[in-house]
Amino acid sequence: MTTSELAPLARQLRVDSVRAADAAGSGHPTSSMSAADLMAVLLGRHLHYDFDRPDHPGNDRFILSKGHASPLLYAAYKAAGVVTDSELLTFRTEGSRLEGHPTPRRIPWVETATGSLGQGLPVGVGMALSGKRLDRIPYRVWVLCGDSELAEGSVWEAVEHAGYEHLDNLTALVDVNRLGQRGPTRHAWDLGAYARRFAAFGWHVVEVDGHDLDAVDLAFQEARSTTRQPTAILARTVKGKGVAAVEDREGMHGKPLPEAQAAIEELGGAHDIRVEVRKPAAARALHATRTGHLELPRHEVGDSVATRTAFGQALAALGTARGDIVALDGEVGDSTRAEYFAKEHPDRYFECYIAEQQLVAAAVGLAARGWVPYASTFAAFFTRAHDFIRMAAISGSGINLVGSHAGVAIGQDGPSQMGLEDLAMFRAVHDSTVLYPCDAHQTGRLVAQMAGLDGVRYLRTSRGDTPVIYGPGEEFPVGGSKVLRSSDADRLTLVAAGVTVHEALTAAEFLDREGIQVRVIDLYSVKPVDRATLREAADRTGCLLTVEDHRPEGGIGDAVCEAFGDGSPVPRLVRLAVRTMPGSASPAEQLRAAGIDAESIAAAARLLVEQAVVR
Repeated sequence: MTTSELAPLARQLRVDSVRAADAAGSGHPTSSMSAADLMAVLLGRHLHYDFDRPDHPGNDRFILSKGHASPLLYAAYKAAGVVTDSELLTFRTEGSRLEGHPTPRRIPWVETATGSLGQGLPVGVGMALSGKRLDRIPYRVWVLCGDSELAEGSVWEAVEHAGYEHLDNLTALVDVNRLGQRGPTRHAWDLGAYARRFAAFGWHVVEVDGHDLDAVDLAFQEARSTTRQPTAILARTVKGKGVAAVEDREGMHGKPLPEAQAAIEELGGAHDIRVEVRKPAAARALHATRTGHLELPRHEVGDSVATRTAFGQALAALGTARGDIVALDGEVGDSTRAEYFAKEHPDRYFECYIAEQQLVAAAVGLAARGWVPYASTFAAFFTRAHDFIRMAAISGSGINLVGSHAGVAIGQDGPSQMGLEDLAMFRAVHDSTVLYPCDAHQTGRLVAQMAGLDGVRYLRTSRGDTPVIYGPGEEFPVGGSKVLRSSDADRLTLVAAGVTVHEALTAAEFLDREGIQVRVIDLYSVKPVDRATLREAADRTGCLLTVEDHRPEGGIGDAVCEAFGDGSPVPRLVRLAVRTMPGSASPAEQLRAAGIDAESIAAAARLLVEQAVVR
């Protein structure tokens, strides 16, 4: 498309943005109008994309980080001939795939769900890493950002990481239109303020009038020719560009234009320009192979092995068996044991440093390119990235997250390092899987199974060594559990997971010596939970006592309770959990202080069966 043809295309993109929002009675047309010239130049001159093959390995990747400007994206799809005009006008209506903010669950050309600002560029970094270090295909990653979202810390995690990795296949297009939701942005039209920040992190920066099509075209060419640096194109634009009544006017954010038909006429009327988007060069993705037999590590029953260690060993073995496995860590690989994978497969290992939002975002970007990522850090630190995890679920992203150092059982480090809310956080994520193994063989089996699951998968590991209680041939289906002790004389059931499984088994031995029989269930699959086994235990024993190294809200106790939420008879349910604010102490002291050690479990059981004894 020639430069002279870009101006009518840009006008059409503005008109269609206005029309879509007007038809919906809601939306963000003014935010779309400011970036229309950027989109026109990208679509008509620089994007290489086969819309008939969204999975083409050579396709450029485009991310609309300012996801509220979705009318512009859908108008571009219409110009590319993949969305009809009638579909465009279904914007934001029930059943339409043209949602208020775009998602890949509905639209195949959308790379990742956006709308929670500050996430597009971090995910784009993951995609660019894939292209540069793994795919080794010369596609480009284009991310259209708004100036408001540059206040988000996650953006600067991404900017620093991209500069450090020399991602010259990544271009950030920043639509600096001065106005945010409630008024001016922090730096308004001060392009220099943004330029200094990007340059400080090693980016090549181009400042440009975002409505000068020739200048924008040259800026894009400069980005494509820059080597060993990502490029930030800082485009000074006007919100609501092209319609005098709304140009650079406060109070028009997120609203249809008040006189839409007059605005359309002012912009030149509706048109149906079609763009022949350039196809990518032929390319092959070489990583989508499963290269060998998985040989998981074996341990002797009775050995003491930390589940974090078993995770690292299993991940390294999985990486040997499958060439599509990648690992990421947040500069704690010696603690999470992700370093085992790094030593075996350094070409597929990504150090994200202490930047948990970028850690999860990079995993999402790698998953979008067909890789199977395992991202690990301390369980407590995933809370910083919860919004990225939530958005990953909206994207339908298949990522594996592994949180180590969970619970008070870590000991002396104190509460800042203790993951005590992670099970609740991950259970609340749509279509998530939450696993909490108690021994090395169980951990290895679950790590391997995670690779084949859908959605967000979370594995909780423990710092300290725990006894190996299962043989290497034992199976642990997701959604299952293990009954470790049972008899016809059981008077209640202890339900535990992870470290508390071992405490529950010890408590059961104490009680057995006193003539009190109890059932013990290892609830390694916290979500989905094994309803059938829990219901059978309730029928047989009448009382379930849950024990968890986690806060009482949202963890194992709630998972067990929900197993009876469909109207089936509810047994007596009692919960032992961490209700205090821990300090520094040994692991054994921590468990005792929280009331979840073997003695505390046994004491609670005695009271429940009315067999309390005086000591």
